[in-house]
Amino acid sequence: MVALAVALAHGGAAMAQTAPEKGADSDTSDREIVVTGSRIERAGFDQPTPTTVIGASELRIAAKPNIQQVLNDSPQFRATVTPTVSSGNTATGTAPVDLRGLGTNRTLTLLDGRRFVGDGNLNFVPMSMIERVEVVTGGASAAYGSGAVAGVVNLILKKDLKGLSLGASSGVSSRGDGQRYSFDGSFGTSFADGQGHFMIGAEYVDDHGIPDRNSRPNMGSSGIVTTSAGTMLVRDVNFGNMTRGGLITTGVLAGQVFNNDGTLRPFRSGTQIGSARFNSQMVGGEDGVGLYDDVGASTPFKRFNAYARASYDVGKATLWADFSYGRTTSNGKFLPDYVVGPLTISATNPFLSPAIQAQLAAAGETSFTFNKLFDDAFELQYNVMRENKEGAIGIDGSFGNSWKYSAHYSHGEVYSDQQVRNSRIAANFARAINAVTNSAGQIVCAVNADAITTNDDPACSPLNPFGSGAASAASLAYVRGTQESFTTNKLDAAGVSLQGDLVNLWAGPLTIAFGGEARWESQKQSRGALSQISPTIFGPLTLYTSDTSGGFNVKEAFAEVALPLLNLENKAKIDLNGAARYSDYSNSGGIWSWKYGGTARLFNDLLLRVTRSRDIRSPGIGELYSVRSINIAPLVDQDKAGRTATGYNPNPQTVTTYTGGNPLLKPEIANTFTVGGSYSPSFARGLNFSVDYYNIKVDGYITTLSGTLLTLSCAQGNAASCASVIRDSTGTVTTVFTNNQNIANLETRGIDFEASYLLSLDRVNARLPGSIRMRALATYVDKFVFNNGLTSVDTAGDVGDATQRAVPKWRGTFSLSYQNSGFGFDARLRYIGGGLYNHLLPTLVNNHIDSRTYLDIGAQFKVADRFTFYANVNNVFDRDPPLITTGSPLYDIVGTYVTGGVRVNF
Repeated sequence: MVALAVALAHGGAAMAQTAPEKGADSDTSDREIVVTGSRIERAGFDQPTPTTVIGASELRIAAKPNIQQVLNDSPQFRATVTPTVSSGNTATGTAPVDLRGLGTNRTLTLLDGRRFVGDGNLNFVPMSMIERVEVVTGGASAAYGSGAVAGVVNLILKKDLKGLSLGASSGVSSRGDGQRYSFDGSFGTSFADGQGHFMIGAEYVDDHGIPDRNSRPNMGSSGIVTTSAGTMLVRDVNFGNMTRGGLITTGVLAGQVFNNDGTLRPFRSGTQIGSARFNSQMVGGEDGVGLYDDVGASTPFKRFNAYARASYDVGKATLWADFSYGRTTSNGKFLPDYVVGPLTISATNPFLSPAIQAQLAAAGETSFTFNKLFDDAFELQYNVMRENKEGAIGIDGSFGNSWKYSAHYSHGEVYSDQQVRNSRIAANFARAINAVTNSAGQIVCAVNADAITTNDDPACSPLNPFGSGAASAASLAYVRGTQESFTTNKLDAAGVSLQGDLVNLWAGPLTIAFGGEARWESQKQSRGALSQISPTIFGPLTLYTSDTSGGFNVKEAFAEVALPLLNLENKAKIDLNGAARYSDYSNSGGIWSWKYGGTARLFNDLLLRVTRSRDIRSPGIGELYSVRSINIAPLVDQDKAGRTATGYNPNPQTVTTYTGGNPLLKPEIANTFTVGGSYSPSFARGLNFSVDYYNIKVDGYITTLSGTLLTLSCAQGNAASCASVIRDSTGTVTTVFTNNQNIANLETRGIDFEASYLLSLDRVNARLPGSIRMRALATYVDKFVFNNGLTSVDTAGDVGDATQRAVPKWRGTFSLSYQNSGFGFDARLRYIGGGLYNHLLPTLVNNHIDSRTYLDIGAQFKVADRFTFYANVNNVFDRDPPLITTGSPLYDIVGTYVTGGVRVNF
């Protein structure tokens, strides 16, 4: 959505030919700013692809810790990965953006128009160095290459920074947790009589996270259960067959729970879900514990990043070089190992008290079944360090009357060290849990009870599982280890482009931009020492099963042309725009992407636009070469018609299942159509309206199917699925490859709206200082259909947090700002439309979720022209989220959050 440049410093979109209005924010200058969303940068050129600019107001309101969270507040983005939805998974420490909800890997993120290493991790970009963000909300692969299926996020950094600026801020929630501290500094200066310029900036953020989920309304362990009142989403859903201290589920002592001193007491159960005595789920219960009770509501992290740039003007050319460094660390609770039991415990286990052993002996029982959530011994701790280094050199210049050129080369690396501490070493645990008393009266592992036993394990230390915290340090050291993965991603990228006017036509210059790009991407992943012993050493919760490496390169050529058809001054102006790109991938061959469209500007006030594009996304390194995992699992054969051979088994129980990357993947292909326009009435200067319709369809969408679904897909005629199912001579399935495949498609359509108004108050009264700016953004999603090749599901209007691809029909923001030379005030409303938790659950009693509206406010004031103090309050009225099972990408779960800070300029 393209509006007027006067709103740039306030967050509006921009066009080059409009000068900033008097009274705008102090960071608005009179220099020409061109925002095009294409390769052609020419004053007066209206390109047809919708583009929105996030400016100073959006960057400062709510005092977000990174640019990702700023963008996530815009209605076109989905907060797929954030600290509040990344607890309990390995995305912790990353900050990609997800435009349109199509997936983070279908939004191309650029830094000053070029790719950067790190898979779009915006934690690596210092907030203090960002001038604005241009968001192209339509397919742009022809202009920018692979990945621009949903659009492009282009981070524009400051280029002419001067002086020294230092800042510090601190934030805390209204509940006293979630503390966050940040410090930043930047410095810029010119040299060589103004021909050269150098600047550097750095930022440090320490976010403590929110460790207690249950401190927030509707969090904890909610779930969907079926009761006498029907199927409903309820709070406090716990395990009905295990406790923290351990629950006996068979025999004479069934229903007894171990206290921490090893004594027994009755199980204080809740409402069991199911007819059996001990079910996997129950609601409530004093001894109840849920899977997410010990997982934080928000993941803690620390971040440091720095950016430096030097440039030097030589004639009409500017030589430049920049370097960036970023490091993020996170150390938080992952998940408890909930798949340890149930265990069979001997009635003579020496860790049982004599009284309990006597009760079992009197009942003639030799063993009992015991189940415990080992959150004391095996509370998995996820530690991750990600480090980014990147350097780039380039030249930008011009010659003649209209020709511009640019070239650059960059090299970047991201290294990550991921650790899952307190992981259970399955074989060691099996030995340690089998404790006996030896001939000397000592409690030892059974394998060490007899001096002549051939499989003695001298390191084995018996583990006491009864009660919480009863295990000895020696036994924990024996049964626990660290899963570790080391990954290095590298990106080398080079590009050259040339733009100029070929000829002046009857309606203006025919402008062309063309060039070439190349990049080389690689990934190498290795495992820690323990993981290398065996792919399944850590049992069912093994994360890293093999080492992997791979890479690819791509060479591309592109061209774009702007053809003016009509130019009647102050009446009508019509332009056509077209672009094409050929990409040659080393792993999948050549492929075209293209775009064509046009604009019509009528009476200077009304701009109409339309575009059609073919966009691509090549598979990422992870999708091609991610770790292959091997599992043995049952399967229900859905392709059994005509299989009558003797010995055929339609339900094999030991099918070898391979998951992971697939080096044979092809690029996804998307077709995008947009049509819309913007209206800026000349009789109301500063007022802008914009509306754009979009329709995006992605074919060859990369996804995975289970073994059972693969057989169903094969039965329906999908040749790729058939090739992934291996059968023996009887027709029985023996092996399936459930790795990534180009087997799905996704289609979405909707409408984006924008309205803004900037009023310089001296137009009302010459003595009134400052300006008022209002802006409203909204997105309506009419359709969001994902088809995995078997079923087609439209999730537009589903808003449940556990509903895959949940997308509200409506999202919107409305902001109001006042700014003068010494004081500023911001207020914003964020709206998330209501809907169904999941429309595929028609019997869910409480399926409807109400809409949510959040109010954020902020203020800034200057003292002595050098100091700026500011404060922000996010979610002023502490609006509760709906019932949440894990973590929601849609709703605010933190609650009211207050931030204050100061900045000083020298």
